[in-house]
Formats: sequence, C-alpha cells, structure tokens
Amino acid sequence: MPESAPSPVPRPASASPAELRAADAVGALMELWGFKRQLGRTWTVLFLAERPLAAPELCERLQISTGLLSMTLAELRAWEVVRIVPVPGERREHYEAETHVWRMVRQVLGRRERRALEEALAAFEAALVELRREAADADPAARAAARFRAQRLARLAAFTRGGLGLLKALSDTLAGRGPE
Repeated sequence: MPESAPSPVPRPASASPAELRAADAVGALMELWGFKRQLGRTWTVLFLAERPLAAPELCERLQISTGLLSMTLAELRAWEVVRIVPVPGERREHYEAETHVWRMVRQVLGRRERRALEEALAAFEAALVELRREAADADPAARAAARFRAQRLARLAAFTRGGLGLLKALSDTLAGRGPE
C-alpha cells in the first residue's frame, strides 16, 4: 500500500488589506500618544482576530521579525492589554487582546498619565519651596522676582492638582462602565 503524503501544515493567513488599514490607523494613534506604532498594530491584529494567535502567525500577518514581535508582545503584556491564553492541543503560546477598550484607556491613564502629573507636581512643589527661600533674600528685586515666580508656579501646581482630580474622575467613570 503506498504511503500517503503527509498533510501540509496550514500556513498562517496573511492579514487582509482592511485588517492592515485598521492596524496602521491604530498604530498611528498610538504613536501620536507617545507609544510605539508597532504596539497599536499588533494589538489591533489580535483584537480583530477570531481566535488567539501564535507568534508565527502574528509575524506573518504583520510582516515583522520575531525579535520585534517578541519585544512588542512583552510591552503589550506589561501594559496588560495582551495576554497569553492556553489553546488546547497546542504547545506554543497564543495571544489575545484585551477587548474592553475603556479598560485599556483607564489602565494607561491610571499608570502613565497619573505618574507624569504626579512627577510634575512634585517638581513644582519642590521649586516652590526653593522660591520661598529666595523670597527671604535681602535684595528687594530678588524677593520680588522670587514672589512673582512663586505665584506663577503655584498656578501651575494648582492646575496640575486639578488635572490629577480630573484624571481620577475620568478613571472612576471608566471603571464604572460595563463590558463593551
């Protein structure tokens, strides 16, 4: 009896033009917000996938190297917007995207923007302490200049505190949203 030829291993499907267009659009938005474009592209391909995808299929769909994909997935996982999921019968790691967009926005606002505002506020407050010391200078011109700068800096600090309050309110609002 003749041996049958082994079944070919299915080749990962390439991304459709629509999928790539969406991935490029999200990548551009991510870049605008200070993230790497590839983060948005990879998340989008996973978001649009009907099932979790393994790294070789992601590389094929995105036309990127395994090294770039590995770094991208590590960063996406650190942001908790992509996770590894088990696929029965598969040994390879498979990935899926967080599908609750508001949860992702809240995650980024809560970590990145809050930290940036808190760091700025700490710097403003430290500078205010220094300016208050300078306001005790014997030279009337130096005192006036220090008071002027302190008033301006106090406005920046107040604005930053307001920004933190707004960020907290937005985050709390997003936390109350149900599944998308």
